[in-house]
Amino acid sequence: MSYLYVALGAIIGAPLRYFVGSHVKPGLIGNFPLGTFVVNVTGCFIIGLLLEYAAERGSLSREARLFIVTGFLGSYTTFSAFGWETYDLVKVSEPWTAAAYAGLSLFVGILAVWAGAVIARALP
Repeated sequence: MSYLYVALGAIIGAPLRYFVGSHVKPGLIGNFPLGTFVVNVTGCFIIGLLLEYAAERGSLSREARLFIVTGFLGSYTTFSAFGWETYDLVKVSEPWTAAAYAGLSLFVGILAVWAGAVIARALP
């Protein structure tokens, strides 16, 4: 049943990502990927709002969390999970772990994109 909640959330999140990304003018600020930026920031806002509200009030069921956080936000943007996890580390007084996680995620993520691109160019 858990997979059904995740899948139903993803059915909504992925098309919404496409909609938002395609309706934000990509060339508005030079080559800045504004559509992706808007998706990432709104996803971070939603996950922060929902999970903090739930933490304070204990009102988000397991099913709702699977549907909204894992399914919807997971397909809308995984950046929201990254933002939440980094925030949560700071919140529990682990700023160095948060900084390492954020820095490494950014650096290694960009490095992985580069490595994938290099491999793709080398393929026949």
